[in-house]
Amino acid sequence: MKLWAYWRSSCSWRVRLALELKGLAYEAIPVHLIREGGEQHAESFARQSPLRQVPVLEVEHAGRTALLTQSVAILEYLEEAHPEPALLPRSPIDRAHVRSMVECVNSGIQPLQNLHVLQRIEQLGQDKKAWALHFLERGLTALEALAARSAGTYLAGEQVTLADVCSIPQLYNARRFGLDLARYPTLVAAERVCESLAPFQRAHADAQPDAERS
Repeated sequence: MKLWAYWRSSCSWRVRLALELKGLAYEAIPVHLIREGGEQHAESFARQSPLRQVPVLEVEHAGRTALLTQSVAILEYLEEAHPEPALLPRSPIDRAHVRSMVECVNSGIQPLQNLHVLQRIEQLGQDKKAWALHFLERGLTALEALAARSAGTYLAGEQVTLADVCSIPQLYNARRFGLDLARYPTLVAAERVCESLAPFQRAHADAQPDAERS
């Protein structure tokens, strides 16, 4: 497998986490989202990812090579193609709950404060940090409430799930914007446990070969 990704992209980070948790080998190919206007805008990359976004995962399946885009679609593929260890609970209702937490991040937070959106907000003469903080606070407040219904050691009980996979990168990003996370004790408690696990350490943004130090 090959993974086109940017070290600090939360969507890329989700996929790295799933690959690491499932013990799947992959080749990381950095795509710098800022340098020279963003390498994702090159026509060669657009042929892989029409929306010009990372991540892109190349897989061999049924005798052919496939390029998969959109992080949650990739996570679902990995769960179906490599079901152990499972990142979704067995119970249909519990699976739906985990997916609701995933979508809280994937639909309710991340797209509204990603690089492209913030660049456009700035172009329109608006305060991009205030915009990002509004949606981070709104989304994490909802995620905290959802997690409080099911949390144990992790956000959905005693098993790492896709909810943890999606929340960890988002909390990192919230700190970058200076958001006080004291209001989200359930999320932070699960994060603390996850960060002690080797797959989470290997997938961490700061551990990537293309990571930049400020």
